[in-house]
Amino acid sequence: QVSGVMVTGIEPKYEKKVSIIQDHMVEGSIDNLKKGEFGIVLGKQMTDALGLGLNDSITLVLPEATPSPAGVVPRFKRFKIVGIFSIGAEVDSMMGYIALNDASTLLRLPDGAQGIRMKLDDIFAAPQVSQEIVRDLPANFYASDWTYTHGNLFSAIQMEKAMVSLLLFLIVLVAAFNIVSSLVMVVTDKKSDIAILRTLGASPATITRIFMVQGTVIGVIGTVSGAVLGIIAASGISGFVGWLNTSLGLNMFDAYFINYLPSYLRWQDVAVIVSLSLALSFLATIYPAFRAAKIQPAEALRYE
Repeated sequence: QVSGVMVTGIEPKYEKKVSIIQDHMVEGSIDNLKKGEFGIVLGKQMTDALGLGLNDSITLVLPEATPSPAGVVPRFKRFKIVGIFSIGAEVDSMMGYIALNDASTLLRLPDGAQGIRMKLDDIFAAPQVSQEIVRDLPANFYASDWTYTHGNLFSAIQMEKAMVSLLLFLIVLVAAFNIVSSLVMVVTDKKSDIAILRTLGASPATITRIFMVQGTVIGVIGTVSGAVLGIIAASGISGFVGWLNTSLGLNMFDAYFINYLPSYLRWQDVAVIVSLSLALSFLATIYPAFRAAKIQPAEALRYE
C-alpha cells in the first residue's frame, strides 16, 4: 500500500504540452493512462524503494475518511502501474500521475480538476505572474510557485555564490601581492644590474617598463592557465562527481531534490574574473617598477 503520495491527474492528449514526463519514461508509456482503467505512472525511485515494477498493482490510500457500516475508514483505490519515469530529481520519489478522469472520480470532483499548473519561459517571472492571475480570481483561489517550494534552497545558492565570489577575489588579491613581493625581491637582487643599465643610458621610464612588462607577463600566464583549467573543471565537474558518487556509493545528494551536481558555465563571469585578475596583476607591478626606477647607480655600485 502507498500512503501519502501526491497524485497529479493529466489528460494523455495534452501531455506533450504540459509535461516532460514522456521524454523521461524508462518503462511503459504515459499514453497508457486511459479513462476508467485506473492506471498510474510512478517515478523510478519510488518503484525501486517499494520493490514494484511495470504492471504491478498498488493501493492508493487518500487522507480522507469515508463513513461505512463498519465505521469510518480511509478511502483507497487499487491502481495498476502502466509506466515508470526517471527525471533524476525529487519528483521520482514523490509524484504519481493518473488520468484526469480517474483523478476526478477518485476525489469526487464534478469539475474534474483541483488546479492548473503553468509553465513559463522565464522561471523568475513565476511569482509575479501567479499573483496577477490570482488577483482576478475569486477569494477561494490561491497560487503557489517554486519560490515557495524550493525558494530557500535557491536563496542559499545565491548567498553561497556571493561568498564564493568574495573568496575568489581575495585569492586573486593574495596572488597579486605575491607578484608584488616577487618583483620587489627581483629589484633588490638586481640592483647592480639596474645600475649598470642606468649608466649605459637607460632612463627611469625604461626601467619602469621592463619590470611592469615582467610582472604583467607573470599575471597573464597565471590568469590564462587558471582560466583554462577552471573552464575544463567546470565543464566536466558534473560527470566526474556523478561518477564518483556512483562508483564509491557516497550518496552525496540524498538530502536534495536532485541526484547530480549541476554545472553551468557563464562566459560573462569568466570574462569578469579574467579581467579583474589581469587588472590586479598590472596594478601589482607599479610599486616594484617605480622602486626599480628610483635606484641610483652610484649608491648601487658603491660596494661592487
